[in-house]
Amino acid sequence: MRPTETEALGRRRFLSRALAGAAGLCLPFGTASCLSAADASAGAAAKSGGWIPLFNGKDLDGWTPKFRGSDYKVNYKNTFRVENGILRVVYDQYTRFAGEFGHLFFREPFSNYVVRLEYRFVGDQVPGGPSWAFRNSGIMIHSQPPETMEKDQEFPASIEVQLLGGDGTHERTTANLCTPSTNVVMGGKLVTQHCTESTSKTYHGDQWVTVEVEVRGSRSIRHLLEGKAVLEYSEPQLDEADAYAKKLLQRGTPKMIESGYLCLQAESHPVEFRKVELRKL
Repeated sequence: MRPTETEALGRRRFLSRALAGAAGLCLPFGTASCLSAADASAGAAAKSGGWIPLFNGKDLDGWTPKFRGSDYKVNYKNTFRVENGILRVVYDQYTRFAGEFGHLFFREPFSNYVVRLEYRFVGDQVPGGPSWAFRNSGIMIHSQPPETMEKDQEFPASIEVQLLGGDGTHERTTANLCTPSTNVVMGGKLVTQHCTESTSKTYHGDQWVTVEVEVRGSRSIRHLLEGKAVLEYSEPQLDEADAYAKKLLQRGTPKMIESGYLCLQAESHPVEFRKVELRKL
């Protein structure tokens, strides 16, 4: 059946959007914003329950590093790399760790979403790494833009979902909360301590662990393991007593954090990530 003019116009618009999305291009102002690779995966996401892959399993496309002491976009000593479909944090080019904390940022900010990934700790911590960083990494959410970090800044102002591995003997929870340059509200009270433990069990050895983080702007954030919430809080906000947070506030950054960037940590112990995916809420 020959389409009407209205139907034909609709099809042309749909095709234009589809082609732009597939190429990760921007549509004209007034029709839609720039479409990222994540948006271009919308068709695949619909088939997978809405999950959008952020890591393609081939390279670091869409991800950019920032290391303490290095300029933004410099992958110091090739620490972040992709091998055999796995995003790895590797220290084989280090003689000794000297505080070069690293963060690998995804290219766009998010506000309401669930992020899910699998991680595991492997091998030995690089010499010079702090004792607290043994089998320690994290997912940073609601982070400041990476280009706004200072060259010698250790951690971005963000909310950290701290990932910890057991030592084979002692109990050690994971999916904890740490708050670099930030605070949160828990149980109706402002929490200013740097780290808060979750109620998770301990994961010893090199086993893969699946963690999810449900983020609803500043209203609520939940950490989940094996489908069960192990920590919940709300009202993430910049810490007015923190030096880096003060600078952000002086630049006009809102105190309450509604959205931000997502990044993965490199803190001196080798760690691997796979199946990094996101579902928008």
